[in-house]
Amino acid sequence: MAERIVVVGAGIVGVTAALELRRRGAEVTVIDRTGVAAEASRGNAGAFALTDVVPLASPGTVAAAVRWLIDPRGPLAIPPAYAPRLVPWLWRFWRATAASRADAASAAQAALMARSSAALEELVARHALDHFLRRAGQLELHDSARSFAQGTGARDRAAAHGVRVVPLTSAGAIAEIQPGLAPQFTHGAYYPDWINVTDPARWTEHLAQLFLAAGGRIERAAVEALEPQAGGVRLRTASGVRDADRVVVAAGAWSHHLARTVGDRVPLETERGYNTTLPAGAFDLRLHLTFADHGFVASRIGDGVRIGGGVELAGLARPPDMRRARLFLDKARGFLPGLDASGGTEWMGFRPSTPDTLPVIGPSPRAPRILYAFGHGHLGLTQSAGTAAIMADLATGRAPGLDLAPYRPGRFAPARG
Repeated sequence: MAERIVVVGAGIVGVTAALELRRRGAEVTVIDRTGVAAEASRGNAGAFALTDVVPLASPGTVAAAVRWLIDPRGPLAIPPAYAPRLVPWLWRFWRATAASRADAASAAQAALMARSSAALEELVARHALDHFLRRAGQLELHDSARSFAQGTGARDRAAAHGVRVVPLTSAGAIAEIQPGLAPQFTHGAYYPDWINVTDPARWTEHLAQLFLAAGGRIERAAVEALEPQAGGVRLRTASGVRDADRVVVAAGAWSHHLARTVGDRVPLETERGYNTTLPAGAFDLRLHLTFADHGFVASRIGDGVRIGGGVELAGLARPPDMRRARLFLDKARGFLPGLDASGGTEWMGFRPSTPDTLPVIGPSPRAPRILYAFGHGHLGLTQSAGTAAIMADLATGRAPGLDLAPYRPGRFAPARG
């Protein structure tokens, strides 16, 4: 008899995991409180950032964060009323920026990226999905030679893990890759192996349709608690209870609430990101642009352009502050002189982020039939196929192909200090 598995979460990680679990013969139901791709998987920048192996928690990040925080037009914001709740998470983040810890996190990130890259290509080949992908690369832009030089360490660490990086030190070299930029950008780096999806929402929805066609089920309900049982797990929802042999928790920024019902405490924060999606014809964007000194990006979504990014540490309950989206769009007007910024649609989403930048992947320390797959931060789409393969390996008793210790759910010791 096929094992009954419930995946909690219909974002990109949950849907991709459900599809892989179903392919391996499990009886799979996805349960989500809002529906397929209704949260961060709908409005993200659409990047398979497989070259992004250097963790956000790295040496120098705190100094940059302080500069950004005191700049009212900077990419980092923390509402004063929310700041006291952030102290334990920020303490852990600061500890993770130590060079030795950041190096270990880079190695772990690189290993997961390699697993994810292979799994993505297998997924694309299996379901003929290459038409969803754009393989033009990423262009990282710096305001000055000094800023570019400050990024040397991060580029060197990426290159040490096999990432191809092409330094660019003239406006002409940059213009050959992306014409139409402001003349201030004379330094940058090109990452040719970066991949974008044409539209992250459509990608997730298509995988969900493949899952349904394979005999999977998707239900809309709010899962309120998980209860380990002998040989299985009981899920409590607003409409009743359901029993499963295993549960995969892939509920994004809400995942730690479910983990807590089992007794697992995971320090998960919500890096709220903002963007504006402009209609077709807004700009002749050739590839994904990252404005390194300003914490936001420009990417092609469908035939339009999406401008956004940044980080607002403000939890799940605080109303969106759409001034953040307008701030990035206003900056983009200056950086992309030909940009038509009219007719855009604003959006805010929750990135589920751990203080060491690594996701939570593996069985619950208290209930091994509950598997965690959350906390990917900015890299949920990027690492979705690799995480899905690992979930399926764990559920079927196979070796996952990489050491899961860096991502283990129980790695966070109580904050002190």
